[in-house]
Amino acid sequence: MRQSYLVFGQPLIEQPEIDEVLACLRSAWLGTGPRAAEFERRIAAYKGVPHAVGLNSCTAGLHLGCLVLGLGQGDEVITTPMTFCASVNAIVHAGATPVLADVDPVTMNIDPEQVRRRITPRTRAILPVHFAGRACDMDALMSIAKEHDLRVIEDCAHAIETEYRGQKAGAIGDLGVLSFYSTKNIVTGEGGMVLTRDPDLAKRTKMMGLHGMSADAWKRFTDDGYKHYDVEEVGFKYNLMDLQAAIGMHQITRIEAYWQRRLVIWNRYLREFADLPIGLPAPWPANERHALHLFTILVDERRCGISRDEMLMRLHRQNIGTGVHYRAIPGMSVYQRRYGWRADDCPHAKTIGDRTLSLPLSAKLTDDDVGDVINAVKQALGA
Repeated sequence: MRQSYLVFGQPLIEQPEIDEVLACLRSAWLGTGPRAAEFERRIAAYKGVPHAVGLNSCTAGLHLGCLVLGLGQGDEVITTPMTFCASVNAIVHAGATPVLADVDPVTMNIDPEQVRRRITPRTRAILPVHFAGRACDMDALMSIAKEHDLRVIEDCAHAIETEYRGQKAGAIGDLGVLSFYSTKNIVTGEGGMVLTRDPDLAKRTKMMGLHGMSADAWKRFTDDGYKHYDVEEVGFKYNLMDLQAAIGMHQITRIEAYWQRRLVIWNRYLREFADLPIGLPAPWPANERHALHLFTILVDERRCGISRDEMLMRLHRQNIGTGVHYRAIPGMSVYQRRYGWRADDCPHAKTIGDRTLSLPLSAKLTDDDVGDVINAVKQALGA
């Protein structure tokens, strides 16, 4: 057994971002400023979009995405039950009603046919989530959106590197939203970013993310003197700080190297677990790129002899940290009370949610760390 605990989802923090954070501290400009703007430029260039708006979380981006697209009271937004609650909560906070469409049992992504069945006269948008970094069937979803005049917000919390048939995830719908939370592929501690090709949506997102003010604080002094700001809308305190961007602006320069390292780990897991009675992630099409954010296994008690929760505890006792991504949304009590949802409403999502377990997958993992995970899984299964 390992001597130290292997924390799930550890980010790899290197010297350039440490130096940048110190420089930011010494500059005494910690809030939204030039580093946040530079991080936005680097992300926009990587994703191939003209506009990227930094915010303090992906959740904030999803919330503002709903608002700037005009979604609100009486509107329905179709999303997936296999996601973190933030995807659903953002819809609720905008005043709209979330509607769940079940997932494909193989890809674990929202099923376009299930989306089609849930469209009503009140449906205004689709919010797909590229689960674990695998691209949703965006051709089918965009076709449905065009047919019914719906807006599309891509939840790309897992999908910064994801590509779909030559297109970058987050650049396909009206808006895409990234996460830089501490366990993500690129981190800022807390943070998010909205991507769009529409300059008006970008401008309004930026304004709504900083109180509804007409200008950033750091842009008020120009060659023409001081420029007073106006408050044009009742906005929110969602802006990304330079202190956060100081980390992300260097992380993004190593995104390919980090992805390659996770691919090595991913393939080693697939080889080592091939003969075990657990479900493994399905392969992805050759014309797509998986972001390799989560390596999820499925633990079926009938096949494995133990439940998912017992598997989790056995790994924990061997000093291996894991995650559960995710318990299906319809089983959560707040939504059952509010919308009358039942755990069995989305049977594929329920089956996955009852069995899924995420193993450590991070560029920070050493070969020995990966070996410890593999050995712990085999021991937990009695293999």
